[in-house]
Amino acid sequence: MSPVSTATLARTPRPRSRRRLLLNTAAALTIVLCLFPVYWMITTAFKPNRDIQSDTPRLLPRTWTLEHFRTAVDADGFALFWRNSILVTLTAVLLALVVALGASFAVARMRWRGRRQFMLLVFIAQMAPWEALIIPVYIISRDTGMLDRLPTLTLVYFMMTLPFTIVVLRGFIAAIPPELEEAAQVDGCTRRHAFRHITFPLLAPGLMATSLFGYITAWNEFAYANFLIIKQQDSRTLPVWLSSFQNVFGTDWGATMAASTLFALPALAVFLLLQRHVTSGFAAGAVKG
Repeated sequence: MSPVSTATLARTPRPRSRRRLLLNTAAALTIVLCLFPVYWMITTAFKPNRDIQSDTPRLLPRTWTLEHFRTAVDADGFALFWRNSILVTLTAVLLALVVALGASFAVARMRWRGRRQFMLLVFIAQMAPWEALIIPVYIISRDTGMLDRLPTLTLVYFMMTLPFTIVVLRGFIAAIPPELEEAAQVDGCTRRHAFRHITFPLLAPGLMATSLFGYITAWNEFAYANFLIIKQQDSRTLPVWLSSFQNVFGTDWGATMAASTLFALPALAVFLLLQRHVTSGFAAGAVKG
C-alpha cells in the first residue's frame, strides 16, 4: 500500500469513533436538558425581583441577593413542615426496609406454596399508578377517621415504596450464594444468625439503593400530602408548603425558587452520600429473578 493511501486511511474517522461521538453528544444534550431547570431554579433564587420580572431573561444574575432565602426561612411553618417531612419519610423508608427484607428473603431462599403468585401481586402493585388510587385512599381514610394525620401519610408512602423494595432486595439476595449461609450453619450458627452475620452485611448496597429510592419518592410526593392533609395545617409536609408562596398579587417566584432549592438540598445530600452504592445495588438486584 502506498504512503498516500495509508495517510488517507489514517485521516478517515472510524465508524466506532463516529458512534462514540454521537453517543457522547446525545449524553451531553440529555444532561444539559435535565440539569437546566435545576440551574434556572437556583439562579432565580438568587436574582432580585426586577431581574425575575424582566422581559429579557438572563442566564446569570446581574446582582446576587439572599432576600428570597430569608423570606422562605421566615415563612410560617418552615421548621414544622421540615420536621413533618423528615419524620414521615424516614419512618416510611424504615418500615419498607424491615418488611421488604423479610419478604424478599422468604421469596429468594424458601420454597413455599404461592410464592410465584405473591411476586406477581408485588409486580402488579409496582406497576399500578398511585395517582389513580388517590380517591379510594381518600375514602378509606375518611371512613376510618384517618384524615389529616401524619401516620396515614406514612402508611401511604410505605405502601408506595414497598413493592419496589421487595423486587430489588429479592434479586439481591438471590445473587448471594446460599452456600455461605449453609457453611455458617454447619459451623453451628442458626439460620437467623447466619443471615444476620453473613447475608445481611452483603446486602448493604441493595439496602442503600432501595432506601434512596424510597426516600426520594416519599420526600417529593405532593398529591397524597395535598389530598389527605386538608384541615390540619400543622400536619402538612414540605411539598405542600411550597405552594404557600402565593398572595392576591400572584406568586412570589423568588421565594418559591429559594424554597425549592432548600427543599432539594436533603435529597441531593443523601444521593451524594449513597451514590457509590446505588449503581452496584441496582445492578446486583437485577442479576437473578
